Amino acid sequence: MYEPIRSKSVHSTMAGPDDFPHRSREEELDIQLAGHLAALLAVTDELRAAAPSADLDTAAERLTQEITRLRGGRTPARATTSTRGREPDATALHRKAHALAGRALVVAASRADTAAAILAAERMDAHTAALKQRPLASSAH
Repeated sequence: MYEPIRSKSVHSTMAGPDDFPHRSREEELDIQLAGHLAALLAVTDELRAAAPSADLDTAAERLTQEITRLRGGRTPARATTSTRGREPDATALHRKAHALAGRALVVAASRADTAAAILAAERMDAHTAALKQRPLASSAH
């Protein structure tokens, strides 16, 4: 009653599982962790431009080293931040940095990267301390 299929299915002629690159879970986590640390580095550089400090300089150097390690030797791009014409909101930057360090800590913990986890936790602590030293922006009104 039915004639057998004589040609290959269109699904079998599509790209096979080996036709495009796949990354392991570890590689995906490395990419994600490097991204969070790079974002944290960018905020750290903004804070350094607004109020230079030895702690922020050290943090930026350590972040650069971790990102370079995770990216297989490729150093992160660094933007020069200009505060000309506007005063950056240091409280908002510390909050953003704290959140980014928290995200990095979660990913570092999931991939069991002790060095990155320690660095992220230290940055969270540093930004928490900086926030406690600053008066709340809402109380200035």
